[in-house]
Amino acid sequence: MSRGSSKLSDGVKGFDCMTPIQPAIPWKKTAAGNPVSPDIYCADPTAVVYEGRLYLYGTNDHQQLLEGKTGSNTYEAIRSFVVFSTADMVNWTYHGIIPTGEIAPWIIASWAPSVVSRKEADGLTHFYLYFSNSGCGVGVLTSTDPVRGWSDPLGHPLIEAGMPGLGDVPNPFDPGAAIDSEGNGWLTFGGGIAKHGTAAMPHTARIVRLGADLISPGSEISEIPAPYFFEASELNIIGDTFVYTYNTNWEPRDAWDYSGKTAPTRCSMCCMTSKTPLIPESWVYQKDYFANPGDSGYPDSNNHTHLQEFDGQWYLFYHTLQREAGTGGSGGYRSLCVTPMQVHPAFAEYEKAAAADAGAPQKAPLNPFIRHSAAELSNSAGISYVSDSSGAVTGVRAEQNGAWICVRGADFGSGGNYLFSADFGSNRAVSVRPDAPDGTELCSANSSAAEISGVHDLYLLLPEKDTVLLSWQFS
Repeated sequence: MSRGSSKLSDGVKGFDCMTPIQPAIPWKKTAAGNPVSPDIYCADPTAVVYEGRLYLYGTNDHQQLLEGKTGSNTYEAIRSFVVFSTADMVNWTYHGIIPTGEIAPWIIASWAPSVVSRKEADGLTHFYLYFSNSGCGVGVLTSTDPVRGWSDPLGHPLIEAGMPGLGDVPNPFDPGAAIDSEGNGWLTFGGGIAKHGTAAMPHTARIVRLGADLISPGSEISEIPAPYFFEASELNIIGDTFVYTYNTNWEPRDAWDYSGKTAPTRCSMCCMTSKTPLIPESWVYQKDYFANPGDSGYPDSNNHTHLQEFDGQWYLFYHTLQREAGTGGSGGYRSLCVTPMQVHPAFAEYEKAAAADAGAPQKAPLNPFIRHSAAELSNSAGISYVSDSSGAVTGVRAEQNGAWICVRGADFGSGGNYLFSADFGSNRAVSVRPDAPDGTELCSANSSAAEISGVHDLYLLLPEKDTVLLSWQFS
């Protein structure tokens, strides 16, 4: 590397590389926020906020890609969940998987998680992760950590087909959980068409109040009369209003008896409200609030959303086939996405949202003067992830020469001369470039950086294949 510095735009000075590095080519657009992960196929989002971070969980479509034998996403090989977290909504740390099949070996498959948390008598925050046991029922895992330490408190399903009080629900899956202001837990779920049901009114959406332990039924199971109900139940409690959301089926809207309300579009997400959720007649259909991604320029797909408040802003998480389409695939492997959502809490009302590349705006700049895992990124090309013996993700590996990761919005303030340091697992080479992967080099590992000021996206290039980058920091 040449020691002659050159002035860069926007308050940056750096070093020119003696040997140019050809950066790997990404499929995700540079300015795009979606999907959340440029590397991992995942779907059916749920989220929880803990200690200033938002933790995002999803069905591990990537496991089906790696272990399935059909070439298409038929879901049967999926027995784990993926976990990400973020502080700023654009840079996401990949934490790895929750190995559901190892924790609860009785399951058939694990899909569509729903997570809630509650501080318990021991003073700790406990996390409850409900999930679909294939299409047969609902299981639950618990932990006192949002990423690790999960266990199976029951050793069997919480909800399963044929259980007393369930009624005719062929597929009691896709749970949606919420905790009310008094600490009571609630669970929605369902799927299929009852024998006395129709496509227009399947009679298979259900709700139950959970027991005080959050891992047992605490009331009779009641029906939610959801028109054109298909799957993807979710529950939010806003003030004293219960908001039930679900995915509609693909059938023609031939029967519609809701005066003043427009029938939902195909495979869209709808919402209903109630203040007395165990009384079926109390539920009022409101509207569809999120169209199928196929109606927003993406490939048609199934549909599943999660609404989450984080620091006063509401966000809608969903999935699309965006990554697969961008890489030329066609197997039905999904990717998690996010968009800001307008919610009017006083009325428990949602504005409509649509799938888009933009994602969410950055909540606050990234601080480059603290240690960051290399698994925290907004975009990347040519990488895979590495884990320790416990399964915790510890960094990234270059799968080709010129692989890179990008973090967005690093704020260097008024500027100065800073030392860049990095921790490696193998090889010891990284090239840091502001604002573009093929831009002028700013510094390399443990080299004194020239002046940099202001806010920049940072690209960390790994020149050699098999380089393992664990973490980095400016000081």
